[in-house]
Amino acid sequence: MSVPPLSPVLSILVAAVLVAPDARGDGHEALDPALTVQHGLPIETSFSTPVLRFDFPEMRIGTAEYPDGPTGVTVFHFPSKAHAVVDVRGGAPGTHLTAALRNGYRDDQPPFLDAVCLSGGSGYGLESISGVMAGLHDTRGRSGKWYDIGIVPGAIIYDFGRRENGIHPDKRLGLAAFRTAQPGIFYQGARGAGRSAGAGWYFGPPYMEPSGQGGAFRQVGDTKIAVFTVVNSNGAIVDREGVVRRGNRDPETGVRTRIEDDVRTGARRPSWEDARGKATTPGGLTRATTITLLVVNQRLGYADLRRLAIFVHTSMARAIQPFHAATDGDTLFAVSTASHDDPGLRFADLASHAADVAWEAVLASIPLDPEP
Repeated sequence: MSVPPLSPVLSILVAAVLVAPDARGDGHEALDPALTVQHGLPIETSFSTPVLRFDFPEMRIGTAEYPDGPTGVTVFHFPSKAHAVVDVRGGAPGTHLTAALRNGYRDDQPPFLDAVCLSGGSGYGLESISGVMAGLHDTRGRSGKWYDIGIVPGAIIYDFGRRENGIHPDKRLGLAAFRTAQPGIFYQGARGAGRSAGAGWYFGPPYMEPSGQGGAFRQVGDTKIAVFTVVNSNGAIVDREGVVRRGNRDPETGVRTRIEDDVRTGARRPSWEDARGKATTPGGLTRATTITLLVVNQRLGYADLRRLAIFVHTSMARAIQPFHAATDGDTLFAVSTASHDDPGLRFADLASHAADVAWEAVLASIPLDPEP
């Protein structure tokens, strides 16, 4: 049986209900509160914290935070596009568009990646990638041509464990980070995607300490190497002398110890309760993920870039101990801007430099607050 059409007056009333703004008067639909709950939150994109300054003009970095979270996003934009691969470890990664990076490409194929987005907010934080996509769409005149489609892989950390709310990086925050991106500046410590990160969760939240995001840069001749990492790790951060610098800190004595020593001696046992005695997430260790971006300007084919990613990601186990646990979601993106070619730099030497820079980046993730 066919349904008779609505009268003109009733049609207008129904349309008015569907598009009516909510009581806040901001133009968002009252029937879709999920889209408006974070709309009025203040955004910060500039910070008076330690900054890594470096020379890498092919890349721009934007950082945006919801201080009410606190949580944030860090965006790396490559205006001329770049080649990329990914290396994912552990059993609980939270990523977007990584399958495309694993499929490979011909070495003569034009660069395809536009940006990489690292975010807090666990799986909800993947929404921030759509903001970066929207920014790219705008800068290209909202073109639908094949090469104008934005390619933005990303990864997230679980950062709800250190805060009491469900605020997460979203499209609005991702767009803010993209629009304020600039070359040669990276905020260190508890900023951006690392705003509510923590290190040394292995024996439970009481032993965790705040961490953040860290970056490091090195130039070898005309070859540039940069590593940026958000350390939200099950393991503790260890310096070059083997001393624990962050995480696995005894809440009573303030002493930091090596996790493998405590496991071997039985000195500590996991206690997955927070300071108020409430049980935390089942399994506990699934909250631990370190997400990393390695960028070089050296021209590399897919196979070499893939080997470089694996080498550097593996080497980070020197700085984060233990690393790549079965329930971690550690992810590393390796990007080549292909703007430079130095046949005199051996691949093995490039990889060794990159691994060393990655260790520096992990150490730089430690916030410069007073030691407890």
